[in-house]
Amino acid sequence: MFNIWTFVLAVLGGLLLQRQQPQPPAPIPPVLEKYQTVTSERLKNPEAENWLMIRRTYDGWGYSPLDQITPANVARLRPVWVFSTAEPRVHEAAPIVNNGAMFVSTPNNQVIAIDARSGNVLWRYRRPRPAGASVPHETNRGVALYGDKVYYAAGEAVLVALDARTGKEVWTTTVADNKSGYYITLAPLVAGGKVMVGASGGEFGIRGFVAAFDLDSGKELWRTYTVPAPGERGSETWPNGDQWKTGGAPVWVTGNYDPETNLAFFGTGNGGPTIGDNRPGDNLYTTSTIAFDVATGAIKGYFQYHQNDSWDYDEVSPPILVDYQRNGRTIKGLIDVARDGYLWFLERSSGPIKFVEGKPYVYQNVFRSLDPETGRPDVDPAHKPGTGKRADFCPGTHGGKNWPPIAFSPRTRMIYIPANNNICGSNMGTQVQYTPGRPFVGIGGSQPFTVPGADHFGEVQAWNVDTGQRVWTHNYAKSPNWGSMLATAGGLVFSGGTSDRKFHAFDASTGKHCALIFFGKQNVQAELVRLAATLGRILLFENFIGSSSIKAIETCRRVVLLEIFHCRHDEFRIRRQRAAVALAREIFRMLPLRLAALWTAILRFVAHVGRAPDRVEALRWPHDGL
Repeated sequence: MFNIWTFVLAVLGGLLLQRQQPQPPAPIPPVLEKYQTVTSERLKNPEAENWLMIRRTYDGWGYSPLDQITPANVARLRPVWVFSTAEPRVHEAAPIVNNGAMFVSTPNNQVIAIDARSGNVLWRYRRPRPAGASVPHETNRGVALYGDKVYYAAGEAVLVALDARTGKEVWTTTVADNKSGYYITLAPLVAGGKVMVGASGGEFGIRGFVAAFDLDSGKELWRTYTVPAPGERGSETWPNGDQWKTGGAPVWVTGNYDPETNLAFFGTGNGGPTIGDNRPGDNLYTTSTIAFDVATGAIKGYFQYHQNDSWDYDEVSPPILVDYQRNGRTIKGLIDVARDGYLWFLERSSGPIKFVEGKPYVYQNVFRSLDPETGRPDVDPAHKPGTGKRADFCPGTHGGKNWPPIAFSPRTRMIYIPANNNICGSNMGTQVQYTPGRPFVGIGGSQPFTVPGADHFGEVQAWNVDTGQRVWTHNYAKSPNWGSMLATAGGLVFSGGTSDRKFHAFDASTGKHCALIFFGKQNVQAELVRLAATLGRILLFENFIGSSSIKAIETCRRVVLLEIFHCRHDEFRIRRQRAAVALAREIFRMLPLRLAALWTAILRFVAHVGRAPDRVEALRWPHDGL
């Protein structure tokens, strides 16, 4: 009896035998053929249409000089393309764009190069996670560019250099021992002829550090620990013994950089274990901003926002570099919106970091006051948890602002803060013993609560840096705000990350809400919105619970209806038909390839067409027209 499957296998097997020679490499897409080398000068002064690092410029402003999109036309934005990353977990990476080539990282060790104009994949890199690797926070916050390479830090604490045109590995370097609790979530920082990274793992009793590597070979050039060893400056702020070895101070957000002084400013996290009475003293350099000499790794200055942290107030977000006015004097400034609920105005130099001013920007009951000369907080002991002692504190563990960055507009002289107000916490310390690679936290359970009578939680705040005063606030009545900020020369501020799944646009000067751009189902949490501006468009990278997409939106010269990609059942049928056509094309193209690869494509197709209709909006088959 004739068996169709036997016939198909025989034909494919014959083709396989006929084509044993290696296949020529795929042609490089035109957008990558004309890839423009990223130089130190371009990083210092990027072209207006490019976004070459996670906050676009070394000062961390998150500001686009593009001005086509304004309060007058922002409501005309419409989706242009949608692309699935095929990774459902939370996305926190800013898209990086160089002359139309967009690079974005995702959870689970993936980097994708995309044509920013069309949304087509240029290449996709996946790094297999080693057996037994531990990455407790499965996310990644972006890549860095230099020369013709893309630099990426894999979760298991490995630094990777990729060829920007092909996505192939050029070199890899192990940064730290993952089995001892080190892992990486930040984007590398390329500055001063080096590529720098830090490591997460404060909850595992690591000893934090920043390390620099050679751009061409991956060779380690220097490593500076954020907890000093005995005899080093700051070691006197730790108890005698070996607690410095497990002292924490992790570095899990990319630093900013001052080319004039060749200093990189990184923020550090909590001490280990979490509750401060386990490690008496100020515990330098936890919860601090540190100025590192990029040439040598030497610590040139620091500012500790609060001492002997007991609230898990990681102060990992680096301050932005902004010169501002105070009392008729121009101050070469650092401005940090800290997790502890305070807005800090500091002064940078080629060495020490000086305190200028600090004030709360959300409801705060932990600090009774600040020393007017040093900025050292006077802590209310009633709101400081201890071992066996539960205490309430505001803001809660996640802070008045977590890691999502602020933005600054030189046009308005304002910073824009993604704040969370009226959210508090309660915690208590417990005894804990250190075991390498195991949690080293020692808390009795964090219990969040809200301020009585609170009528909102999330906020967008605007503060004038020259007066130190708040100018306007937008409140989100039913949602926190976990979106980073983007300011533009068009007089707009963009934000996302609220539970309404809407992309919000504000007049940068007045705070007037200009537009709501809706993507997806209501009441589904959008974990984070990351923004970048390029090619006269705004590229929006967001994660939705259950699906992850990159979407691009652009201005139109006429008023248009916002196109929403809902997949009803009839649309699902159309998408499935398109997918079948695409699969047929893929089979035709892959006939000369190995049989295993063909079966993989077939199985992938079967898995995708079986998805529920409301998930199809995140699928992208070749040439499906989205």
